[in-house]
Amino acid sequence: MNFEPSKKMSIFPPAIFGELKAAAVAKQATGATVIDLSLGSPDLPPDERVRQALSEQSALASSYGYTLGGTKRFHEAVANYYKRRTGVILDPETEILQTMGSQEGLVHLPLAFCNEGDYVLTTNPAYVAYDAGIKLAGAIPYYMPLLAENGFLPDLNEVPEEVAKKAKLLILNLPGNPVPAMPSEEYFKEVVAFAKKYEVIVLHDAAYSEYYFTGDRPASFLTTPGAMEVGMEINSLSKSFSLAGARIAYFVGNAQMIKVLQELKSNLDYGTFGPIQEAAAVALDHGEEITDRLRAEFSKRHHALMGGLSKLGWDTTPSAGGMFVWAKYPFDMDDKQFVFEAIQKAGVVMVPGSIFGTAGEGYVRIALVQKVELIEQAIEQLGKMSVVEA
Repeated sequence: MNFEPSKKMSIFPPAIFGELKAAAVAKQATGATVIDLSLGSPDLPPDERVRQALSEQSALASSYGYTLGGTKRFHEAVANYYKRRTGVILDPETEILQTMGSQEGLVHLPLAFCNEGDYVLTTNPAYVAYDAGIKLAGAIPYYMPLLAENGFLPDLNEVPEEVAKKAKLLILNLPGNPVPAMPSEEYFKEVVAFAKKYEVIVLHDAAYSEYYFTGDRPASFLTTPGAMEVGMEINSLSKSFSLAGARIAYFVGNAQMIKVLQELKSNLDYGTFGPIQEAAAVALDHGEEITDRLRAEFSKRHHALMGGLSKLGWDTTPSAGGMFVWAKYPFDMDDKQFVFEAIQKAGVVMVPGSIFGTAGEGYVRIALVQKVELIEQAIEQLGKMSVVEA
């Protein structure tokens, strides 16, 4: 049988993670120790209370019907969590929308608000799901560079007037993936002013809001005066609560925007499994205690990785949060070639920066997903690595 994929499939480049996994497995088969620092999948298990809630609810015969969206219990848990953590008051019925993980929500977001030919302001580099959603909607990405002189925050003043006037959506991610830049109240005020001037919807991806290692918690975009008028925030339980496989996240913010997304979602799925929603609600109810423990561990990992790479002569982007380290390796070699060399010669798995955008060429993203001892071992193995430069 002969068939061809749709033309839209051409917008989805083959993911490199499968290739990295295959190379790591092959290296491991030789008896070598392989340390995987690629995927941002938390290695720490969910809190016992969360696992218990999921187990108990899954055992009930009544738990297997459609939920048709977020349950009242889940929505109220999100609202309470936001009130405690940020001071933002949300209406559980109109200002919260559950998604099946943040990636699902992010990819579908442009479909809800953009027509073909509309501009979406995003960053270079950026999380790959943003580009997928933009192109799926037929919109045009406008890439704002993340530069050291701007604290790795996109400079909205550099967006051309003709692009800003055609833009429907602005996507920000602070602390970011792959570049863990931190937000500030002053910057978010600039964002709100820009959004109001050009009537642009703002989406702040706050997936790493609980990953901060010094000072105060990163500000929620919604705490900024006027933010609820112009946008939303998306947050996920994947990272902060070690529920990556459960696939549960949520949009919060402007009620009219939430309604549009809800209408789209009603045509796409029948809601997340009820027991997962209950487990997620338990996680949010105990959010402070759970995330305090997580931060203590990840702070140690962050310190070990940043310090170790510095001793090796790698140029690391300064950071005080996020789940990743963004680093420029000291070799004249293509980043995709380099990561496979690192697997073969050092037994360390990292992600090439260029998959996140052209500005990522020559960089790698390294995830804090192994214990300190293994991170230190990875540094030692990378230090012994020799490569043939271009």
